[in-house]
Amino acid sequence: MGASLPPKEANLFKLIVKSYETKQYKKGLKAADAILKKFPDHGETLSMKGLTLNCMDRKAEAYELVRLGLKNDLKSHVCWHVYGLLYRSDREYREAIKCYRNALKIDADNIEILRDLSLLQAQMRDLAGFVETRQQLLTLKPNHRMNWIGFAVAHHLNSNASKAIDILEAYEGTLEDDYPPDNERCEHGEMLLYKISLMEECGFLERALDELHKKESKIVDKLAYKEQEVSLLVKLGRLEHGEKLYRMLLAMNPDNYRYYEGLQKCLGLSSESHVYSSDEIDRLEALYKTLRQQYSQSSAVKRIPLDFLTGEKFLVAADNYIRPLLTKGVPSLFSDLSPLYDHPGKADILGQLILELEHSIKATGGYPGRVEKEPPSTLLWTLFYLAQHYDRRGQYDVALAKIDEAIKHTPTVIDLYSVKSRILKHAGDLVAAAALADEARCMDLADRYINSECVKRMLQADQVALAEKTAVLFTKDGDQHNNLHDMQCMWYELASGESYFRQGDLGRALKKFLAVEKHYTDITEDQFDFHSYCLRKMTLRTYVEMLKFQDRLHSHNYFHKAAAGAIRCYIKLYDSPSKLAAEEDDEMLKLAPSQKKKMRQKQKKAEARAKKEAEVKNEESNVSNISKSGKRHVKPVDPDPNGEKLLQVDDPLMEATKYLKLLQKHSPDALETHLLSFELNMRKQKILLAFQAVKQLIRLDAENPDSHRCLIRFFHKVDAMPTPVTDTEKLIYAVLEAERATLSQLHDKSLMEANTFFLEKHKGSLMHRAAAAEMLCVLDPSKKDEAIQLIEDSSNSPVSINGALGTVREWKLKDCITVHKLLATLLNDHDAVLRWKVICAEYFPYSAYFEGSLSSAMLNSAYNQTRKDSENGRANPQNESISSNGKLEKLDGLKGLVI
Repeated sequence: MGASLPPKEANLFKLIVKSYETKQYKKGLKAADAILKKFPDHGETLSMKGLTLNCMDRKAEAYELVRLGLKNDLKSHVCWHVYGLLYRSDREYREAIKCYRNALKIDADNIEILRDLSLLQAQMRDLAGFVETRQQLLTLKPNHRMNWIGFAVAHHLNSNASKAIDILEAYEGTLEDDYPPDNERCEHGEMLLYKISLMEECGFLERALDELHKKESKIVDKLAYKEQEVSLLVKLGRLEHGEKLYRMLLAMNPDNYRYYEGLQKCLGLSSESHVYSSDEIDRLEALYKTLRQQYSQSSAVKRIPLDFLTGEKFLVAADNYIRPLLTKGVPSLFSDLSPLYDHPGKADILGQLILELEHSIKATGGYPGRVEKEPPSTLLWTLFYLAQHYDRRGQYDVALAKIDEAIKHTPTVIDLYSVKSRILKHAGDLVAAAALADEARCMDLADRYINSECVKRMLQADQVALAEKTAVLFTKDGDQHNNLHDMQCMWYELASGESYFRQGDLGRALKKFLAVEKHYTDITEDQFDFHSYCLRKMTLRTYVEMLKFQDRLHSHNYFHKAAAGAIRCYIKLYDSPSKLAAEEDDEMLKLAPSQKKKMRQKQKKAEARAKKEAEVKNEESNVSNISKSGKRHVKPVDPDPNGEKLLQVDDPLMEATKYLKLLQKHSPDALETHLLSFELNMRKQKILLAFQAVKQLIRLDAENPDSHRCLIRFFHKVDAMPTPVTDTEKLIYAVLEAERATLSQLHDKSLMEANTFFLEKHKGSLMHRAAAAEMLCVLDPSKKDEAIQLIEDSSNSPVSINGALGTVREWKLKDCITVHKLLATLLNDHDAVLRWKVICAEYFPYSAYFEGSLSSAMLNSAYNQTRKDSENGRANPQNESISSNGKLEKLDGLKGLVI
């Protein structure tokens, strides 16, 4: 480095490097300028100055200088290395790898460049190259522990765990017998546990167990040691030893569910389907009875038997479990027991049990069969549970009656208002739900969770402006929306994006969905620093787990929602392009030439003014945020806050395809992935890709209404295609005909017959009837009246529920809204729409969408009566809500909601 410089300047060059490493950028810049005064064309100095400027957020100058330095000295490995570092800082990893490889052609044994290259290869999952680079590093520095470990991990990631074991054992052979010293015991123990986990992965179970016992004294993490030992014993079939170890682990932590599962497995009482014979249930009951005596304070040992017990035994166990929690007042009791509602018959038993407890407390003041009186709060929490129980069963009127009774009992408990808000949301009154959530929020302004729940309800009710003001109460001062983005608050961005999409604001919706996608990109980038850190700190098992997590990161539910939302936005944009430009053109045509000129000048001035204001604001921020090192802490100004530029894409379907590919790669078993693929490829006229989506839908769920729609629509389009002319068209047509014969849904049937068969098979389901009716209209538009009749003839049969206070009907509110939109759009029958609305308003009286009699959409509803009283000053005169500065202000209509 700096070899071609005189001694004085060579020392200055070393100072530049040292200043860069210690983040003293101004000092480094001063040294670089001193060299360049005498040697203005010195390539390495120009490159280092560029790298220093890059750290001071002067990227344009940095790239210019580094490229000039490289041009002046193409044979310098320093220039190529710096160019790679510049690309790496901008996350251009592939370009950085190219620069590092060019540097290594000049200096093949440069350890720093090899190390940087290995980090990028791990990041980009170039595993073969990662192994090769790590081998070079080990060859150059075999006395460095990190190089041995890095080489072993590289082989493990490259699916060669046995080779990784050999490398780790070779490394151990280089150590002294008394290794490690006290200050390295933890790191060495982690390395040993990693090696044993590799042996387990390779199937060398006996060898792994022997190694574990042999190295016990050198392993510091005794809990991990025991967990690894019991895992090996169970896999080797030594269940008696495994049972003893699991009992030891339970003594350490009696609330760990995995230990109970392991113990059951050792005793031969485990079942993946959770279905047990009567003999197994008796043995499990005896086991947990014994464990309950040992660990009387453990909640897990009392809760687990509720999963396998049935009938009278379940009733007794549930009664014993629930009573203390109701007395104690545990708000999460229903959340704890809600998985049992998926078990046949248990929901009815729980409902009947709680009703009996409620009746006894009201009648005698205590539980059945007990003389002791319960505190008044027990009735409150019993009503609280019952409200959630009936909400889960879809009996919203009963649920609201119970929660209102609880509020009347103790009006100061915040959880009651939150649950009432949730019930109203499920019942279909989103505005009233948001009002109740805000009432709960106002009762405790310091509770972030309640604030977040309130924001969520407001977004569901499409009250985006109010939701934003409420959300930023818990953010730092300054740019509030950027703050929410910086916190990676994905639930907020998704809910906000969905709300904007419902309101037809595609620009803002896209901005929110793409912000979530950006978070996932950032999470992927965040792993970079751990490639060296984890090897240095020897957290190898966690490191490998983290890499595997990163590989499946985009299969996470939030990413799926964001990508699907973005695709829907682009499809809608393609179907109805942005009207903004067209409307502006129409307005301009109506104006006189002189007025047009004035309008254009006005627009240009406004744009220039906005741009200048943004620049001034940016400069002020830059000047006030320059640190001692010379680095600017810039808060970026969003140039497109409303997402208008996102709508100005030449090919929306091409943009949507980028996100579709990610969904197809990471969420191949999600029905929505292939539904979006079908819609996208049908619009792109990609017939074979659309058919591929249809086949995937049939694979996942052939009886789903959406799968049926896509199947019929696809072959209806194929049948309407002109006779194939070119060889390509003939080949596509031949493939489709051959595949058509293999589909059981269409075998020896016309499309109309297949649709009729589907209807007969699912005539009791509203959504299946709606799908069949829609396809009937698509196949034969003259049968529109018949299609409407198919929907209107659907029966909403009551479902009997033991112990319930009323009947629950099969129709779901969400499905009925979908059918209403179908009648209004595709079938386009105004009278049918009105008739359907009347029917659904009767079935869903709390639904604001259908203007149910008890919803906030009706002027004479309880909600609106309360608002009127509030406005007249007769009810709750202390109504308050938030303002943008976090202070409380008057806002009528959000308080005192009584149904």
